[in-house]
Amino acid sequence: MGDKRALAIYKALLRHTLDVALKVKTDKFLFYNNFIDENDDWPNADFQKHLQIGKDLGEKMKKAFQQAFIKHQKVLIIGSDCPTLTSSIVNKAFEKLETFPFVVGPATDGGYYLLGMNHFYPEVFENIEWSTPQVFPKTTENIKNLGKTCYLLPELSDIDNEQDWIKYGWKI
Repeated sequence: MGDKRALAIYKALLRHTLDVALKVKTDKFLFYNNFIDENDDWPNADFQKHLQIGKDLGEKMKKAFQQAFIKHQKVLIIGSDCPTLTSSIVNKAFEKLETFPFVVGPATDGGYYLLGMNHFYPEVFENIEWSTPQVFPKTTENIKNLGKTCYLLPELSDIDNEQDWIKYGWKI
């Protein structure tokens, strides 16, 4: 994929994620990979901005959950690559955390676009080969091994490459 096209897709996905997040009435944390951009499109008044900590995706998510659970009793993490995610899905996930310890939004590629929990369970991130089709099944296995249940949201598509973008007919 050309650099311009990849950047356009990336920006469209981020814009969509921002629009979804702004419609959800809750505290919002935004975790950056390399540096915190105080002058980006994500309003400082709406997002508590932090750097990701960890060597892989699982450790970064675990640390983000750990930080959010310092002040909150229900925490969700959403991906920024799911163009069909809606604020109603996110709100439903928060609602389901009232009765389920976990909420998972499976992605069609074997991963997930959303993970939520109502108590910090770091074990859910262990022994997972990240960015593989085994992420969702291994995560739900970890949940089951904790003796917990999860509510499954609708399966949605995420975008990992230009072919995914084209396959679902999305336009830039």
